[in-house]
Amino acid sequence: MDEKEKKKAALEAILFAMGDAVETERMAAALELGVKETEELLKELTEDYADASRGMAILCLGDKYQMCTKSEQYETLIRLCHVPKKPVLTDVLLETLSIIAYKQPVTRTEIEAIRGVKSDFAVNKLLEYHLICELGRLDAPGRPILFGTTDDFLRSFGVSSLEELPTIQAEQMEEFRQEAIEEAEISV
Repeated sequence: MDEKEKKKAALEAILFAMGDAVETERMAAALELGVKETEELLKELTEDYADASRGMAILCLGDKYQMCTKSEQYETLIRLCHVPKKPVLTDVLLETLSIIAYKQPVTRTEIEAIRGVKSDFAVNKLLEYHLICELGRLDAPGRPILFGTTDDFLRSFGVSSLEELPTIQAEQMEEFRQEAIEEAEISV
């Protein structure tokens, strides 16, 4: 095995053993390599795992990498572990999650102002599903909690960073605003 393959094997071992996403910088330090060289090796390793015959994949999550099972294998794993499928996100949860994703860091009060209804249940469920997390507290009276998305959110929606989320065009925003006005008039 040549030196390059040994380094890739070491990265593979790190990703397998850690389980969670690992910063490129930390892996570079562990292997006593430069970050650039480590990134190149990780990209090659990611391509190696992209082969259809592999049951595992390596995901890039911003400046982190993680080894995971390919989604095509989930049904087999569920049958093996007798674990029920993850619950489906309802419209309420998706609406709340999208507000958090686009507005983060955001407080519960800000979420409720946008949605127009209490959001305790939705926020608690999203925390339970590890799609959002507490980012800290706002320096304001009452010191409300600030929420943001997690690496699990990125994995679940197949994006490596928040910059990959779709942008909303001005025309769409106006349509949404008109729909909200109409809904408000109907419910009055």
